[in-house]
Amino acid sequence: MFKYRKKKLLTEEEIDAKFKDVELEKNDTKAMIIAALITFLPVMVMLMVIFYGAIWLIFMR
Repeated sequence: MFKYRKKKLLTEEEIDAKFKDVELEKNDTKAMIIAALITFLPVMVMLMVIFYGAIWLIFMR
């Protein structure tokens, strides 16, 4: 039925071996945190607004 198998996930040792030579620069951590905030914060705010709007429509109106 299924022609293709799912790709096997890497073990922790394979991940360590793959990324052992990767060196992060000085501000890479800050850049990753800012990128995560830019990505997730608008979605979280929109969900909170929708939730607040639903609560307002149901209980306060």
